Amino acid sequence: MQPAVSIIVLNYNGRQDTMACLRSLEHLTYSRASTILVDNASSDGTAEAVQLAYPNVMVMETGANLGFTGGNNVAIKYALDHGADYVLLLNNDTIVAPDFLNVMVEVMEQDPTIGVTGPMIYYHNNPETIWTAGGTIDWKHGTTGMIGLNQMDVSQFGLSPTTVDFVSGCALLARRTVWEKIGLLDDKFFMYYEETEWCVRATRAGFKIALVPMAMIWHKISEEERAASPRTYYYMVRNRLLFLHNTGAGYQTWAYTVFEYIRTYMNWTLLEKRHDRRHLRKPMLQAFRDYSRGQFGQSTT
Repeated sequence: MQPAVSIIVLNYNGRQDTMACLRSLEHLTYSRASTILVDNASSDGTAEAVQLAYPNVMVMETGANLGFTGGNNVAIKYALDHGADYVLLLNNDTIVAPDFLNVMVEVMEQDPTIGVTGPMIYYHNNPETIWTAGGTIDWKHGTTGMIGLNQMDVSQFGLSPTTVDFVSGCALLARRTVWEKIGLLDDKFFMYYEETEWCVRATRAGFKIALVPMAMIWHKISEEERAASPRTYYYMVRNRLLFLHNTGAGYQTWAYTVFEYIRTYMNWTLLEKRHDRRHLRKPMLQAFRDYSRGQFGQSTT
């Protein structure tokens, strides 16, 4: 018998993307998968639409915007309490290959040392271009990066699982034993960096993190739009600092990180060619203020 997998799809006012994601999940070839739709108090009628169109999908309404961390944690607890062997976090703005779950579960069943896996994730609007083939952490400089970002897929990552530092929370499959041993996502993050910090905890607890290149999904993401968003930039800065704190980064890493932000702020201020980034100075300063004051979770500004 196949292990039971709970698929968690988190939604916040993303009705169109969510419905498309659920349509793709209908074609899964994995027989023991159940889907939980977590709605973070959307105002666009997503919960009602899902209940009508997909009666086999369990809909959990949180009643508030709990962020990526809080919304997923509610469903992770439920899934574990109801016997899930694996829990998959899946972004609502993704389309999945019918066999992607079979491939990832098979890899993990064959190697019990692998606790967490992620698929190859491509851009939805450029289906042969890689968004992420897992992630890497530069501990010297306190930075993280997506492996394979913007590369054309020419089979450079092979067919076999590859150990990575983290996989994106866009599609993260983990054994129940990992959740039970290291706990849930840290609600302080709200969104961004939470899966990276969680994967570090998993690695330090003795579990391998692996990319499964033969498992494929497509993500509706625009790196340009996200990079220009003050809200996104705020969370990326604040949560990078929180990530370094939680993982015990050393003095050299902290010094490099602070200097990098000072230099960036000055460049945006003084260089005319960087005037298009000046609107991000305020969220940068706010991120440092909130980190120093211990103000985490959802931003109040």
